[in-house]
Amino acid sequence: VFFCFLKEDDNIDGLKKAQLSGRSCVYISSSPDEVALVEGIQRLGYTYLRLKDNFMEILNPKNDIERYLTCFLKKIKKINFNHFKLRILSLLGDIFLFCKGADSSIFPRVTEGKIDQIRSRVERNAVEGLRTLCVAYKKFTRKEYDSVCKLLQNAKLALHDREKKLAEAYEQIEKDLILLGATAVEDQLQEKAADTIEALQKAGIKVWVLTGDKMETAAATCYACKLFRRNTQLLELTTKKIEEQSLHDVLFDLSKTVLKHSGSLTRDNFSGLSTDMQDYGLIIDGAALSLIMKPREDGSSGNYRERFLEICRNCSAVLCCRMAPLQKAQIVKLIKLSKEHPITLAIGDGANDVSMILEAHVGITGKEGRQAARNSDYAIPKFKHLKKMLLVHGHFYYVRISELVQYFFYKNVCFIFPQFLYQFFCGFSQQPLYDTAYLTLYNISFTSLPILLYSLMEQHVSTEMLKREPSLYRDITKNALLRWRVFIYWTFLGLFDAVVFFFGAYFLFDNTTVTSNGQMFGNWTFGTLVFTVLVFTVTLKLALDTHYWTWINHFVIWGSLLFYIIFSLLWGGIIWPFLNYQRMYYVFMQMLSSGPAWLGIILLITVSLLPDVLKKVLCRQLWPTATERTQVKISFLVELVIFTMNP
Repeated sequence: VFFCFLKEDDNIDGLKKAQLSGRSCVYISSSPDEVALVEGIQRLGYTYLRLKDNFMEILNPKNDIERYLTCFLKKIKKINFNHFKLRILSLLGDIFLFCKGADSSIFPRVTEGKIDQIRSRVERNAVEGLRTLCVAYKKFTRKEYDSVCKLLQNAKLALHDREKKLAEAYEQIEKDLILLGATAVEDQLQEKAADTIEALQKAGIKVWVLTGDKMETAAATCYACKLFRRNTQLLELTTKKIEEQSLHDVLFDLSKTVLKHSGSLTRDNFSGLSTDMQDYGLIIDGAALSLIMKPREDGSSGNYRERFLEICRNCSAVLCCRMAPLQKAQIVKLIKLSKEHPITLAIGDGANDVSMILEAHVGITGKEGRQAARNSDYAIPKFKHLKKMLLVHGHFYYVRISELVQYFFYKNVCFIFPQFLYQFFCGFSQQPLYDTAYLTLYNISFTSLPILLYSLMEQHVSTEMLKREPSLYRDITKNALLRWRVFIYWTFLGLFDAVVFFFGAYFLFDNTTVTSNGQMFGNWTFGTLVFTVLVFTVTLKLALDTHYWTWINHFVIWGSLLFYIIFSLLWGGIIWPFLNYQRMYYVFMQMLSSGPAWLGIILLITVSLLPDVLKKVLCRQLWPTATERTQVKISFLVELVIFTMNP
């Protein structure tokens, strides 16, 4: 009966791969636990084949299909899984009620069976990291069964408080059960899961585990995946602790403990701990979380939440066990709305994780189905890929997007501010400094492709180095490259360069000796000279920021400058019949024919780029970041290899 009940599940399909006598069968289910149990029973000689016309077919050790149990095991009703109560109900035949679920839900409802023996075994299996499942049953007479059906039917048809009446009906049915047995399934960690979690912690990312497993099982898993270490001091915020003390006292004691070594709330909040602090790990169960989230009589529920978050900030890892799906989402939302407003990333592969993922960002396609992946922003096939996704691609794209945003502001400040300054010299007549063609093509053709390619291909550190040194991720945490200080620096750099472009050209060529025949530069020649310095400066600025050079980078950067020169020569060297004016005719050639103009262009470009170059050199020498130290190390190793190969 125990085996048959474990096999009885609509979610399991058996796919035969060989002859019936070969016992080769592949099972597919929405739950890996169900597959593991059925495969385990198969090793004992009983192979589940299928449910056909409400009859179960089982292959016995003698390779005979047993059907004599079908009249007894005919399935007439199944009550689905209740997430809150963590148990599944099934009615098989017409006189048995079977119940399987977590030990915390089953043991309070059993009155007969080897309760103490099975409880001890379940606790031992949980400590070993196995996922346990308890099975109990109850025998009904026909009269009792009819009464149960009527009770459930009345509850389902209730117009008011339907959920409450259904819960009361279940409570009446699920009592005085007989304990049938228990199972234990090894929940194997995915490949390189421990290395991935360790790398995330080194990167300054706080890792929380939200699971429905019991505390002992979840804690063993956390030790196996290196979330908890041998020197980690575990702090418990569980129902058992709260029963011994009040919730207020437990929270106060935990807060006092974690702040004893830190002294104040100066830890790195939700982005990890410094190495010189005591390593704490917090364990909280679903019941305790409900008490924390429950509003108090005076309406001051936020006080408990803030105290709870205060404790979590000072712990290297947090384990939330016995969590219902909605509680997982509550945890994510609670963190998102905290005063630090950290970026949350939720990972799950089952339907129970959908609500949590909808509150956050990332889902993983797992063996339990694709519900989580379909409701997430991203999907990756294995947990180990998260390391490369965050620490490599996430790092790269944050740097690229940051440069893209800041560079666009910078190059447009350089572009517009000289036009603004020019209005003071033309009586605010709205006379443009640049030709219309230059105004149109500046952002479309002359300066667009280099930054576009940069934002797609830039690698300021190699991929292998980012995977080998997860701590480099800390350099970009807390939106480090898009802060106001960085934005103001780029803005002032753009203003400085714009002033150099305009007034440098104004004072250098404010005389009649700029050409060989003594002619002065006209309005359009002056504007073209400023625009030429502008295009070369902003393009070379991006070239100085580029660390990863390929032939495409060279082609786009130098090709953009060459395109500007060729376009200017053609635009000013031909009389275009479709234009009503020819104000740019021979302007560019006249500028290039002047030796002082060449020297002025080179001088202005150098002066414009000099502050940024000096800033990079000084900061790299005096206040280098971890990334800059790594870049210097890589450069030194490359030079050493070249010297060794060519002594």
